[in-house]
Amino acid sequence: MAPPMSANGILDALRDEGLTVVEVGDWRTHNRNHKGPWGPVHGVMIHHTVTKGRDHTVRLCRDGRPGLPGPLCHGVITKDGHVHLVGHGRANHAGKGDRDVLRAVIAEKALPHDNQANVDGNAHFYGFECENLGDGEDPWPEAQLLAIEKAAAAICRRHGWTARSVIGHLEWQPGKVDPRGFSMKTMRARIAERLK
Repeated sequence: MAPPMSANGILDALRDEGLTVVEVGDWRTHNRNHKGPWGPVHGVMIHHTVTKGRDHTVRLCRDGRPGLPGPLCHGVITKDGHVHLVGHGRANHAGKGDRDVLRAVIAEKALPHDNQANVDGNAHFYGFECENLGDGEDPWPEAQLLAIEKAAAAICRRHGWTARSVIGHLEWQPGKVDPRGFSMKTMRARIAERLK
């Protein structure tokens, strides 16, 4: 179990990993903390946005959409490999997921199949939304994949976690498919290599 990093801690961790970070508006205080707890944190969750265009994507992830208020993540990773910080605290990104998956993340063990939605992931995961249509055809530029690797590694490094603390939304909640277009197994291998 770990308390969440401060806003400055997240910013420093990302920059120390060599990332270009864009601070969006009042991101340090933009959250959903009035709806439930933020922490203890146990891992990092990766998503795709089903959007196109940097500005539109960042705005949507910051402000949300009808029925799902923002922030929809902590950071948006755009195709150019930049990380746009849009929130700090509880964010509407993970939703309810599988308690057995959470236990595996905490223990840093292989993930079981997600077949339940019985625990609040918004309290326990940092979330990165990644600009992509999610259709399996929209490309993932290497700059973006490298930024995903670095951002996840940055969080893991600060908390002393391994790459097994990084999961995709599709590994957390039944019926989710994101991120689509690359393998989380391959991404975890990249993160593990970076953490060596």
